[in-house]
Amino acid sequence: MVEKAYQGIKFLKACLKRLNGGFLPLLAFLAFWPGKADAIIIISDEETERFLADTARPFFDSAGIPFKRNKLYIVQDNSLNAFVGDGNNLFIHTGTITSSDNRNELEGVIAHEIGHIEGGHILRGKIQAQSLQQIGLASAVLAGAAAVIGGRGDMAMAMAVGGQGATLNQFLNYRTSEERSADEAAVKLLKANNKSPEGMLEFMKKIEQRNILSGREETPYFRTHPMTKERISFLEKAVKEAGRYATPEKDEEFDRVKAKLTGFLENPAQTLRKYPLSDKSTSALYARTIAYFKQMKLQQALRSADELIAREPDNPYFHELKGQIYIENGKVRQAEAEYEKALELLPNSALFKVNWAQAALENSPGKNKLQKIVNLLNQAALQRPGSFVYMLLSRAYEGLGQRAYAEYAAAEFSLSIGELKAARRQAENALKQASNNRQLRLKLNDLLTRIDDYEKNQ
Repeated sequence: MVEKAYQGIKFLKACLKRLNGGFLPLLAFLAFWPGKADAIIIISDEETERFLADTARPFFDSAGIPFKRNKLYIVQDNSLNAFVGDGNNLFIHTGTITSSDNRNELEGVIAHEIGHIEGGHILRGKIQAQSLQQIGLASAVLAGAAAVIGGRGDMAMAMAVGGQGATLNQFLNYRTSEERSADEAAVKLLKANNKSPEGMLEFMKKIEQRNILSGREETPYFRTHPMTKERISFLEKAVKEAGRYATPEKDEEFDRVKAKLTGFLENPAQTLRKYPLSDKSTSALYARTIAYFKQMKLQQALRSADELIAREPDNPYFHELKGQIYIENGKVRQAEAEYEKALELLPNSALFKVNWAQAALENSPGKNKLQKIVNLLNQAALQRPGSFVYMLLSRAYEGLGQRAYAEYAAAEFSLSIGELKAARRQAENALKQASNNRQLRLKLNDLLTRIDDYEKNQ
């Protein structure tokens, strides 16, 4: 996944100064954890998340299970896998998306995972796997302690949870009987939404074929979701009983998300082979634009981005991509303009608010713009709290001369990356400066209580 290279020297210096060195563990975390064996990397992208949420929500609704978009996580992993965790959180591997031929295959995978929730398999798994309490995957995700740059826009890495693969597989080692139960529930959910079970069958066959070709049970989904001939037969029967649905119509939204993930996750040369110049579709152009960007071919990437925008001037994701191209090449003024346009087109996006705020902060903002930045970042923090949001907030408050709020935001950032000593020091500094601000003192007292709780649980 492409990580934003351009953060701004002044920005980094300000963070280092405020954290008194507390930022260094974050840099080490980013440098070493993604390459660690069994690491789980969560990525954040407005377009992909909205697509997956729109795809998943009807099945959660049919099952009578509450669903919110912030309960959906995209795992950067090329394998075919998906799983659910505490709090009905749904995790989908990028490989599941890019390997699907159509949305119906994704629907089958999602419906199957909801079937595990309906069957109470997660709770039983927790009781059986006591070591889950030691890794607390879902708890770590929800607490945000590992979400080192959560809240950022574009295709940015949001967090990594490492060294937990073996225990996670134990937790997700569903029995074959539970798999059959989840399959039955999935078929019912698909039927309730007038969707074919054929996609589910075809995806299961892909998993089976991939493992046959590898010569061993290598696919994580295969290990944690036992495949049997009886299960395949059940799905074949379900497809036959449902009647053969028409071939899924071309789904432009699915095609674009798949092209976008391919562009960001694969080698540019591979992307350009998959989406050659002879392919005139908008999805192909989207993938090629990202490939040029990754090749650091700035002018070619910008020309392609301009062509995308010319085709669809009101597509916020095309403006977002152009903004990312600009900001990672140090052109913050142009990036700010593109991010502002994206935000105008999708004003409720927390990720877009953060994108624009970052670019605006790098563009020497005056007091009025700094106040707008603070307002938008506070909105984003309510919608989607994350350490990157608080990092930006600290700088914006500093620019406004609001030192107590700057220290508070810095303390939230430090806590989010596990720097408890720095967080306590910053919170206490903020308290000293907020003697007449009752609202801020309440926030700080709550923050100190959370710091106490984290320290007790260490």
